[in-house]
Amino acid sequence: MSAEPHPTLPPVRLHSDAELARDALVAPLFARAVRLARWAGPDTRVDVGGELAPDQLPEAAEVLGLDAADEDSPVHASQAWRVAVDTGLVDVTEPEEDSGDGAEAGEPEYGTATPGEDLALLAGGAPGDVLDLWLAALDTVLADAAVPDLDDLVDALDAGGEIDFDRLDWNPQREADFLDGVLANLYLLTVTEGGAGDAPVPLPVLAASMIVPDEMGDPTDAVLEQVSDAMMRLDDQFRQLEPIGLVEYRPVDEALLAEADEPGDTAAGRPGEEDDEDVSRYGMVRLTPLGLYGVRARMLEAGVEAPAVGELADKGADALLDAVSFYPEEAAQAEIEQWLAGRELPDAVAELLAAARGDDEGAPLRRLRCQQALAPAGPEAEPAVRAVLDDRELGGLARVWLAEHGVTGVPAPDGEMVFWLTVDTIAAQLAADGETEELPLLMRSLTEHHTGFFEQVWRVEHPATAYVLEAMGRLHPDKKAAKEARKAAFKARSRQP
Repeated sequence: MSAEPHPTLPPVRLHSDAELARDALVAPLFARAVRLARWAGPDTRVDVGGELAPDQLPEAAEVLGLDAADEDSPVHASQAWRVAVDTGLVDVTEPEEDSGDGAEAGEPEYGTATPGEDLALLAGGAPGDVLDLWLAALDTVLADAAVPDLDDLVDALDAGGEIDFDRLDWNPQREADFLDGVLANLYLLTVTEGGAGDAPVPLPVLAASMIVPDEMGDPTDAVLEQVSDAMMRLDDQFRQLEPIGLVEYRPVDEALLAEADEPGDTAAGRPGEEDDEDVSRYGMVRLTPLGLYGVRARMLEAGVEAPAVGELADKGADALLDAVSFYPEEAAQAEIEQWLAGRELPDAVAELLAAARGDDEGAPLRRLRCQQALAPAGPEAEPAVRAVLDDRELGGLARVWLAEHGVTGVPAPDGEMVFWLTVDTIAAQLAADGETEELPLLMRSLTEHHTGFFEQVWRVEHPATAYVLEAMGRLHPDKKAAKEARKAAFKARSRQP
């Protein structure tokens, strides 16, 4: 059995499809699109491209309950209509260009619109159908968010009415990739153990994650200027993404934007330079549970491995242990609990123990995760655990479990099994967490309980023996023991083919 490749991202805990579908249906922009789809009928007129006829925008805004006095109401209605069309909630029949029939001279031709077949899925479909429609709406909103604002577009028009992209300095693919990268970084900050979690992320932190090189210490003025520019772009984009339910966003303080207009100042000043500055003034953003689902779905579509807790529930124990070997502790435990919940415990324990066997590189960590999985198991697990007492690879693990559960009459392990388990334990810890501060203390504890430890351990028939001894030679807190470990590692290497 070979070890699985390390996952690209930590596993995310998602809400159920039913909860996410409910969130999607109440997302303001999606809800407006649905309302307009139900409003569409024989009198609805659309132009080329499926846009609502201009004189129908006020009526659409009224259907949505938008304030007629608000000059942005037609814009919001037009955006909701575009989402409805792009998601298939509305079917449009565009007008035939230059038909010459059915319209008086100078009057535009219009097509028709009717509720789409997919509209019925919102009431009669599964939660997954609702989420698929929401994801389609998200694609539309993300595409819109990557487009420069109207003022920039007007400034970039040439004499012929075409957009001068060189003057605009706008590359559609580059802008889309940048926004996807920002959302991926926000996702990573959210799901990483010890990261932001449910807390909002300051906009300067998110912008800097895209601009400032990892190896750079103090950012230069030029880099800070780029961060500031990125913040202003993101401020506009997150304002557009909030109505679809992707994020919760606290915009950049308008006072800071006013200060940015002063000569010699940047759009966001120098965020973080003043200790007493309230960082929330520079914008705060967090992915909603629906947003986590949406960003993960886009990353999966792009080929990124983005695991979710619970998706291994119907897999075998071998797939479970291989995957959770690289999960953070809490996520691994949550995944294991969900896997156990759907199985009869005796059978599940036997399957886990069988999957923990192996002499490949990932086997020690599988056995550590197996031990973690068995820890909360009750008396029902005892027969399956006792059955592997004589197993060279699992006998030590079994004795530890039985001892921790107060089982009596367990035969003591022989010396060979003790040393084998010691090597396996250290190899698993190295694989799980690397060379941590706690590992030297574990090494000291294990070696102090055995006289002549290094003289015996190099003979252990374990694939990781030399590797573990080399690590002990580097990390053991006792210099004499560390030297003995290095000598033992050399002997172990010498006897390998």
